[in-house]
Formats: sequence, structure tokens, C-alpha cells
Amino acid sequence: MSQFQTIIYEKQAGIARIGLNRPKVLNAYNIQMRDDLYQVLGAIKDDPEAKVVVLYGMGERAFCAGADLGEFLSAPSPIIARQVRWERDVWGLFLSLPQPIIAALHGFVLGSGMEMALCCDIRVASDDAQFGLPEMSLGLIPAAGATQTLPRIVGRAASLDMLLANRWLKAQEAFDLGLVSQVVPKDQLRLVVDVEARKLAGYDQKILRTIKEAVLRGCDLSLEEGLELERRLAGSLFSESVMLP
Repeated sequence: MSQFQTIIYEKQAGIARIGLNRPKVLNAYNIQMRDDLYQVLGAIKDDPEAKVVVLYGMGERAFCAGADLGEFLSAPSPIIARQVRWERDVWGLFLSLPQPIIAALHGFVLGSGMEMALCCDIRVASDDAQFGLPEMSLGLIPAAGATQTLPRIVGRAASLDMLLANRWLKAQEAFDLGLVSQVVPKDQLRLVVDVEARKLAGYDQKILRTIKEAVLRGCDLSLEEGLELERRLAGSLFSESVMLP
């Protein structure tokens, strides 16, 4: 197990697990967490032994309740504070990982925490989870992708409702909108996610990563262009399998 100040990282049987580890402050995202995540995500991206990534939050109350406002408000200005916080593109790293990322979400999933979850491929929520993007109430705009990632998952109307009206979602509402794929009892969350992670780790990794690439790249294409992308990727996989001895 690697040692970081704000996260727990371990890798076992092809599953890379990242735990947000600031439970006393509801796993609030700060500059140190940014640096720790940047380091570990960069390592995972280039690690052929890491087949699946699991992201979760430590403690009973929150996956991540957003940015650390104590740190944020002590900066010379909100603009400078946000610029410093996003200097390392953690969000781009999340989105660029070839491995499937599963988020285990419980308690408060707010602000930056929700934006992290939106960068994951599969989201599983416990029945106590609450989702929100409170930046409007703070006089800010989301700065880690929520205005772009959320509409691609739940649609424009639901996204604007959350972003403009600061409407929070309970777990079942999030499921109904397609924000999460499952809602499970809190005491079963990690077990359910681990079963899912082990299943994905057992699949052919080249095919798994290619499917992820096809879906993510295809979302920004027309249907015709997306189908052509799928044909090219499938043809590449077939060619590689034929060339194998």
C-alpha cells in the first residue's frame, strides 16, 4: 500500500483502489489531495497491471463534500485560489484513463466530489447518498467540468435544474435520472463495487478498454461517424487477434 497524505492507494489482483482520506472534513478536496491524485492517477494510467480503478471515500458521512472552503477562502482571491487548485489537470487525467473507473458513492457527493464522480465510468450509490453542485449559492461556476459532463449523462433539463437552482438529488432520484447505475444499502456498497471490479478485471483488457474508448469518443460524434469509429476499432482488434501466433 502506498502512503499519501490525503488518499489511500492499494492495488491487488488487478484492481487499483483509491480512497479519499480526509474524513474529518468530509473528504474535502484541497491542493494536497489534488497533488496526491495527480501522482497516483498518472501512475495508474501507465500501469499495465492496473485493470480496473475503484474510487471511494473514507468515513461514514461523505464520499467528498466538495472543495475545502477553509483553504479556498483563506487565499488572496477566489480567482487565484481556483487557478492554483486546478493547475494540475486531475480531471483530464481521470477522463484519460484507459481503465474502467468505478465510483463507490455514499453520503455527501457535492461540488468537486460530484465532478470526480462524473469523470468515472460506472457510479454505484449507497441509499444515503446525496448529490449536489452548490457553486451557484457560492457565487461561482463549476470549474472541473460539471457543466459539460453532467448534461452528457442526465440531459440538459435535469442538469440546468441542478446547476441553476442548486437542487440536490437523493440516491433514488439519481438512479431514476441515470446518474448512478445502482443504489444499494450502505453496508453493502463496497462489497457490491468490489464484485463489479473483480468481474471487469477478469475480462479481456484490450476489448474492455476498446469498448470504453468507442463509447467516450463516439459521444462527441454523429451517429454515422460513431459507427465508423466502432468499425475501425473492431477491425483493429480483429487484425491483432489474427496476427497472434
